[in-house]
Amino acid sequence: MYGRSSPGAHFGEKLIAMTELAVNVRGLRKRYGDVTAVDDLDLGIDRGEVFGILGPNGAGKSTTVEILQGHRSRDAGEVTVLGSDPATGNRHWRSRIGIVWQDESAPAELTVQETVSHFASYYPKPRDPEEVISLVGLEEKASSRIKALSGGQRRRLDVALGVIGGPELLLLDEPTTGFDPGARRRFWELIRRLADEGTTIVLTTHYLEEAEVLSDRLAVIAAGKVVAEGTPAGLREEYGTQATVTWTERDGAPRSEQTATPTRTVAELTRRFDGEIPGLLISRPTLEDVYLRLTGQEAAR
Repeated sequence: MYGRSSPGAHFGEKLIAMTELAVNVRGLRKRYGDVTAVDDLDLGIDRGEVFGILGPNGAGKSTTVEILQGHRSRDAGEVTVLGSDPATGNRHWRSRIGIVWQDESAPAELTVQETVSHFASYYPKPRDPEEVISLVGLEEKASSRIKALSGGQRRRLDVALGVIGGPELLLLDEPTTGFDPGARRRFWELIRRLADEGTTIVLTTHYLEEAEVLSDRLAVIAAGKVVAEGTPAGLREEYGTQATVTWTERDGAPRSEQTATPTRTVAELTRRFDGEIPGLLISRPTLEDVYLRLTGQEAAR
């Protein structure tokens, strides 16, 4: 009865491994002197999910990511990343995780090609360096020394170093800071490709459009706590304010009305104008509106 496991038991173990959370955080706390950076924070991130973390400066985003990386200790709470506690993660565990730091981490005297190839040697199953250089749009700079790159190009190199190991989990802390719009779009394509390949991605960003485009789910953090969590559409629906209907009166004066029933308002205006409504515009709450409201910055907009 207690001998070798049956084939069914092995299937059950495999199913559990496939469905366990990539990141499981419960009651996380971190203080710096009298300042509480992370305050009883809970997060559950599924394998293969792109999970965005939003919050103002000082909200605890970077501290949380550093704890997930195993590069910062915690004061309390339980943290599991890819089945292990980051505080005791070994070399094999670290090889399964890619990291894009806020600060540059590459040696200035090496070329792009030399740097990416050198970092590839750290991992048991790296991606092809030339492929990764192309993915981040640096193929024309492959032979350039890092000190000769622009700030945005250096940031793209940081992304290349984060993905070169073919990580199961990719932690991105403000990855597109300094990117021009074209480079940012190219980065989004890279993230979609990695997600399609099954990589779990945790992203912190101040770019609300980026968070909405890339994330399956989002957590909004304020004062070290998760104040809201859900899909971008779900957050807009749950925490958004009323829609705004704007139109132009017959005398040319602009009018607007906030309403929870914009379709009814438009129907009433259609009858009143007997057809087309001049200057009609219906705007619904954006993710930015929701974010500012949840983090207490709505009034300062």
